[in-house]
Amino acid sequence: MTIDALAATAAAPTGMYSSTTTTRTPKQSMDSEVFMSLLVTQLQNQDPSSPMDTNEMIAQTTQLAMMEKLTEMATASEEGFSLQMRTSATALVGETVTYTDADGVEITGLASSVSFAGPIPTVTVNGEPVALDVISGVTSPTVTDDTSVAKDSAESTTAA
Repeated sequence: MTIDALAATAAAPTGMYSSTTTTRTPKQSMDSEVFMSLLVTQLQNQDPSSPMDTNEMIAQTTQLAMMEKLTEMATASEEGFSLQMRTSATALVGETVTYTDADGVEITGLASSVSFAGPIPTVTVNGEPVALDVISGVTSPTVTDDTSVAKDSAESTTAA
């Protein structure tokens, strides 16, 4: 029985004789996984006649733990800042805000709503979406309260 060369290559499982390679994108930052991998590689390749000093190993393990905690703190800080931006944007609803548009014109208007769809909250001012970091001023709208004037004059007439 003869096997045709073309039929043999067609029947081979894909990827077994494939010359295509997948490119791996290297990490741009060190995380605990990379640090631990380096420590394990160092332990595997150490000279048996001169093993790693236990104090050095403890120091490296401590550095790993510190790096993990710093990463957690950075994440918590970012989340806190994001929450603070959302709270600040929400507090602007109903206030008169001032911002500078793309043409350099200063615009003042009433903030009517807030959107949290993007990384920076967007405040709607006069129907236009404005990024929170563009807003340069806030003023509370002045409200004349006629009832307090009437109340004050009524109290003064009853006292007399």
